[in-house]
Amino acid sequence: MNVQQFFSGSLRWFAGVVVFLGLSVTAVAQQQAPLRLWYTQPAEVWEETLPLGNGRLGMMPDGGVHTEKIVLNDITLWSGAPQDANNYDAYKLLPQIRQLLAEGRNNEAQAIMDKSFVCTGKGSADVPFGCYQVLGTLNLQFDYKGADTTAKRYERELSLQTAVAAATFQLNGITYKREYFTSFADDAGFVRLSASKPGQLNIRVSMDRPENFATKTTGKELQLYGQLKSGTDTPGMRYMARVQAKLTGGTLTAEKDALVIKDATEVILYLSMGTDFRNPGFEQQTKQVLAAAMQKPYVAQQQQHITNYQRLFNRVNMQLGTSHAEQLPMDKRLAAFRSDPASDDALPALFFQFGRYLTISSTRVGLLPPNLQGLWANQVQTPWNGDYHLDVNVQMNHWPVQVSNLPELDLPLADLVKGLVKPGERTAKAYYNAEGWVAHVITNVWGFTEPGESASWGITKSGSGWMCSNLWDHYAFTNDKKYLQDIYPVLKGAAQFYSSMLVTDNKTGWLVTSPSSSPENWFYLPNGKSASICVGPTIDNQIVRELFTNVITATKDLGIDADFRKKLEAQLQHVPPPGRIASDGRLMEWMEEYKEAEPQHRHISHLYGIFPAGLITPETTPDLAEACKKTLEVRGDDGPSWSIAYKLLFWARLHDGNRAFKLFKELMKPTLKTNMNYGAGGGVYPNLLSAGPPFQIDGNFGGETGIAEMLLQSHAGFIDLLPAIPDQWKSAGSVSGLKARGNCTVSMAWKNGKITSYKIASPQPRTVKVRINGAIKQIMTAKL
Repeated sequence: MNVQQFFSGSLRWFAGVVVFLGLSVTAVAQQQAPLRLWYTQPAEVWEETLPLGNGRLGMMPDGGVHTEKIVLNDITLWSGAPQDANNYDAYKLLPQIRQLLAEGRNNEAQAIMDKSFVCTGKGSADVPFGCYQVLGTLNLQFDYKGADTTAKRYERELSLQTAVAAATFQLNGITYKREYFTSFADDAGFVRLSASKPGQLNIRVSMDRPENFATKTTGKELQLYGQLKSGTDTPGMRYMARVQAKLTGGTLTAEKDALVIKDATEVILYLSMGTDFRNPGFEQQTKQVLAAAMQKPYVAQQQQHITNYQRLFNRVNMQLGTSHAEQLPMDKRLAAFRSDPASDDALPALFFQFGRYLTISSTRVGLLPPNLQGLWANQVQTPWNGDYHLDVNVQMNHWPVQVSNLPELDLPLADLVKGLVKPGERTAKAYYNAEGWVAHVITNVWGFTEPGESASWGITKSGSGWMCSNLWDHYAFTNDKKYLQDIYPVLKGAAQFYSSMLVTDNKTGWLVTSPSSSPENWFYLPNGKSASICVGPTIDNQIVRELFTNVITATKDLGIDADFRKKLEAQLQHVPPPGRIASDGRLMEWMEEYKEAEPQHRHISHLYGIFPAGLITPETTPDLAEACKKTLEVRGDDGPSWSIAYKLLFWARLHDGNRAFKLFKELMKPTLKTNMNYGAGGGVYPNLLSAGPPFQIDGNFGGETGIAEMLLQSHAGFIDLLPAIPDQWKSAGSVSGLKARGNCTVSMAWKNGKITSYKIASPQPRTVKVRINGAIKQIMTAKL
């Protein structure tokens, strides 16, 4: 699907009827503050560069005065290849492993699993699993006339409202301007450079990457191309980038591996990039895209880009308060917020909209969902392979998509999950002799579903069920039965897997998963040994309960599979409750009250029942909600950024807005650290990208979701307005365009923490429950 088709479809998808409920909304229509990131100096490190993307190709310019590096990305560029890394004899050991677990000899069971319940080969440590990779770097070397080499009045910015980056500065009395965007119109990248006086641009343009590349010029076109390693007998992925230039004044010549521009007044660089991922004709396509882009006037091209982008971005408007902090460059603004959060109520709204910007920029219908890096990587070996982690991270990437009114951008994840069903069926048979399909902790664009290379973390089997939660959310928010019919086989297959591998726990009589683990966590046994392998971890019980319930609902809504529905309903009677309370008052993570090896562990998977599942709420399960609070107190507020964001979400669902806001402040800690972090120390880089560290985009998306959940929730059977608004935002504010479950679009304004006006949009008249200022009302929407 090309970009024009995508946006045409998006506009049709979004078309609906607005229905007004309650009072008229006046404050909602107010324009939000300028949404931009700006700086007074070029980026010194990649974590200060500005992310641009159109859902497929990405650019990150550093705005350098004398030498500029623009990092290039394509969402599809992966090393590795499809493989079958299943151990087809693993299931034969299940009786022995389950017996050891039943006897409390978890460490012995784990020793067996570390040998047999792992993938064959190197797993995620090398190809053919592969890695998301940087495509390359566009290098611009400038030669200025004049003795002064120090730029004055330097300013660099990214506008979230136009998806255009810019830089301006003065040198030797001449004003230089640059503009950058990745077009949502013709699927190309653009860099426009200009000088206020004629003939002042002298530039050498080249491209490179760390490995597996070649460059050349053909005519006056610069090309970067190569092929990545596959790790198999099949060839690896091929890629190509093309650059051409249009000049106003001056001359353009081609060297062997560079374009040389002399004495120009304005230069427009056109970039086209592509890979052969599901696209064998990519070389010709990149040529055609470049030719088409160069035929249009630059101003018209940029305007079409902005128009297409804003069809998505302009759906939501948010104001959380007034601030003059926009007058500060972002590095200083972050520092000021850290010392005095009350001085900048506009920053949370900016961060929320930045998250929406990142979603729009890093995925597109028909392509791939954002990975751990979203779209943006500057390395060949990206952290954690830049892959799709299935034990919270890829799910967190998609949590804000529905509520932030970008539902169609959920569909690439659905496509990725569909591609895991067939390999997941092989994995289910190989390791569990089970029906249906399963995916474990990690996956890639090649359909990897096997356990990881170490059973201690790699055997976690919640991945497939957790992804089905995201898929279900799309239906819950949209009521799109055609979509439900499309994904039902995926949901059913996942439910079949859990259904067929459940065993009866001798101590409780419950149906539980065995063997399993709680994602990436471990514990001490009474014998002093440590282990991670267990029976029926809380997250598995919650996922099974949620998935079975959703599939049962799907069979009723679609009028199919009555026998399978009855089977799941019967099993649900024996699935453990959403949680149990330990002797210390906390929610239990495992079936036994094991001593925790790391009480402040970054994963808090046993609170899945709060978010995203909604199985535990202050209204329906107050005792479990209190146990969750005690769990969060012990876990603490620090961690990698994604973990901080998840804790923020838990507190929002527990209706503690002030504690949620405290977590947001933790999330916004300025940092430049890039070490591989598994503990405390998360934060945000100067370009607002989330720091694990290193960069992981899930912290951005998790934080964005947390802001939305503080203002709007709809998981408990009603639309809840301002369920967890912190004191900081109570004075006055407004939001328009957020989505609630049931295909409702919600807008509202408030003052002194009380709703003063609201509206709800719905394509069809229906009765909805809405909690407004503490009171639940039943309202019938009307079709206009």
